[in-house]
Amino acid sequence: MSARPILALSREEIAKTLEMPAVIEAVENAHAALSTGGAVQAERSTVEVPGCTTLLVPMTAAIGSRAAGIKLLTDTPANLARDLPVQQSTILLVDPETGTCEAILDGPALTLFRTAAASAVATKYLARGGARTVGFVGAGAQARAHLDALACVLDIQRVVVWSRTKARVEGFAAYAQDRGYDVVVAEGPEEVVRAVDVVCTLTPSREPIVRGEWFAPGLHVNAVGAPPRPDHREIDSDGIARSRVVVDSYDVVRRESGDVLVPLAEGRISAEHFATELGDVVAGVRPGRRTDDEITLFDSVGLGLQDMAAARLAVDAARRTGLGVELRLN
Repeated sequence: MSARPILALSREEIAKTLEMPAVIEAVENAHAALSTGGAVQAERSTVEVPGCTTLLVPMTAAIGSRAAGIKLLTDTPANLARDLPVQQSTILLVDPETGTCEAILDGPALTLFRTAAASAVATKYLARGGARTVGFVGAGAQARAHLDALACVLDIQRVVVWSRTKARVEGFAAYAQDRGYDVVVAEGPEEVVRAVDVVCTLTPSREPIVRGEWFAPGLHVNAVGAPPRPDHREIDSDGIARSRVVVDSYDVVRRESGDVLVPLAEGRISAEHFATELGDVVAGVRPGRRTDDEITLFDSVGLGLQDMAAARLAVDAARRTGLGVELRLN
């Protein structure tokens, strides 16, 4: 019996196949499975390429017999000067039962969905009840995806946004207004953080752009944007120390997240401060938000587990609708 062709899905085709509510549900279930033993991830080991700035980040994961594979992420700061994306990725999905390659997918398109979906899951369990105002520090594609994702778990009435880039913030404001939201363009990150119930930090910052002294009781933070490097962070040490921190993966965060590793090295927090995983909260092993005044923070580094959950949805939908290009490598 000949092997089934490998399906190749482009950025545009992935956007046509995925719907945010379904991705949120798949990511939520995947995190619960990770907590209860129904999913696994390989220990992540990054590789610095000699002679250049590129960091290779392989992400291998399997969700039961449903989805398995690997995502290769590259982080190349020198690409800024080349007018190329700093982060690029490709996803390989395999059949868990046979090990046969099923599909090759554009990484950035899938990442956009699954990253925002993970923030929405965290917000569902950690944001204060009745949260209506959301803020964005950063106004690029992830801000739009996060707005769409948060709308699935919150009754959003007001959006506050800031970005260093005028064109981006104006484009995001128009996008949010078209969806019926009251939009405020802030003069800086502090104005965003102080004005909202939920804030998403979505910048590739190497130095803290958000300070804990701005955090009001009851705030929920989704810290998403910092690159997977132990000295890069968006949130200062005070912000981490003041917050109850939930992570997507403790093993990954303790190697790659400057948001927690810098305050850990400073002695501001202990490792226990960020030992709670999102899957534990989803599965009921550990509590979500405990009081209305508690400050909560989701430290998102991004997991191959999330990619496999979203890739399964995209490939199944593409097979049903005839999207994609079939390849035969054998």
